Amino acid sequence: MAKKVVATLKKEGGVTYAKVIKAVKSEKTGAYTFREEMVPTTAVQDTLKK
Repeated sequence: MAKKVVATLKKEGGVTYAKVIKAVKSEKTGAYTFREEMVPTTAVQDTLKK
């Protein structure tokens, strides 16, 4: 399983955001690509489950 990275970033407007980086395997080639998302820290676990 690929490594998942979460980095906590500054607060803006009272909401703290985190940058979530996931390794996603391509169905066609089998190569891994990285998908980055900015999500509120309260939604990090839900994002990683997808």
